[in-house]
Amino acid sequence: MQKKEQLYEGKAKKVYATEDPDYVIVSYKDDATAFNGLKKGTIAGKGVINNKMSNLMMTMLEKKGIPTHFVEQIDDRNTVVKKVQIVPLEVIIRNVAAGSFSKRYGVAEGTAFKSPTIEFSYKNDELGDPLINDYHALALNLATAEEIDAIKKMAFAVNDAMKEFFKQLHIDLIDFKLEFGRFHGQIVLADEISPDTCRFWEADSWDTTKHVSLDKDRFRRDLGGVEDAYREIFKRLTGEE
Repeated sequence: MQKKEQLYEGKAKKVYATEDPDYVIVSYKDDATAFNGLKKGTIAGKGVINNKMSNLMMTMLEKKGIPTHFVEQIDDRNTVVKKVQIVPLEVIIRNVAAGSFSKRYGVAEGTAFKSPTIEFSYKNDELGDPLINDYHALALNLATAEEIDAIKKMAFAVNDAMKEFFKQLHIDLIDFKLEFGRFHGQIVLADEISPDTCRFWEADSWDTTKHVSLDKDRFRRDLGGVEDAYREIFKRLTGEE
């Protein structure tokens, strides 16, 4: 498929039309943002890593019975995906307290949960992506009750599959953000799965006082070694340097 006109540019990706109205091409950038765009920078090579990693993860999840928007990778930075109507909910699954959860509820980072939690944020930059619940989502007409049900089930299924997958790579999946879309009436997993959207900690490296981050927290918190962390995740995934 060929790129036509640009349809959209976000913080991390550009989206282009193709000759087929059902499909678009997503092009991954090296731009990095944090705190709703207040912090900006560049992570060299991240677009390539996020593109390839997302495609690998989507392929794995498809095999587990989870429908996704992935169609085919064109090259290092560009991938054909289904043109979905994004459900304006950011879905956050948490296995361990970290980041905003720890700040919001006063729970020490590294506190493991007995069972995973799920949060919804209203995907709206102007409002700062506020936390909402199922009833808010219904009241705002963001999704139907059936769609919310399907999204929850799929999100927890993604968590089960990814926790097991990354554990084999000696990586703990702390939390992650998912987005979903509608494609011909079906809810499918969309967006990306990468160190931009997941919190990865080196396994056995942490407790409630310290941990080794392998994700965008290294950019958010000025920890250094950002590119190295992204490359390390990719190396464990693929064996490629």
